[in-house]
Amino acid sequence: MKVRDFAVQMGMRILTEDAGMDKDVSGIYTCDLLSWVMSHATSGDAWITVQSHINIVAVALLTGISCIILPEGVCADEATINKAKQEGIAILGTEMTAYEVCFRSRELLAGK
Repeated sequence: MKVRDFAVQMGMRILTEDAGMDKDVSGIYTCDLLSWVMSHATSGDAWITVQSHINIVAVALLTGISCIILPEGVCADEATINKAKQEGIAILGTEMTAYEVCFRSRELLAGK
């Protein structure tokens, strides 16, 4: 499923305009420890994190993450949004908790 379709079907805000919208989402990964994400996330994962600083973009690039999801109304600063746009990484925002995102996306990504 493409990031654009995932965001729309999950009712998420797209914070980075068209950046990274055509990447495939194949799974979900949730973690806030950047070094752990770098060693455990899988290429194509949508990454849920409350971290919102510019380093999340670098981690997404290193791991091949398809998009970053900021749950519970977390906001990214302008520098982070601009860097993500520049690097083609989508950042999505939602009021849902990480658990809700995982729960709702399970059936969506499984095609049920």
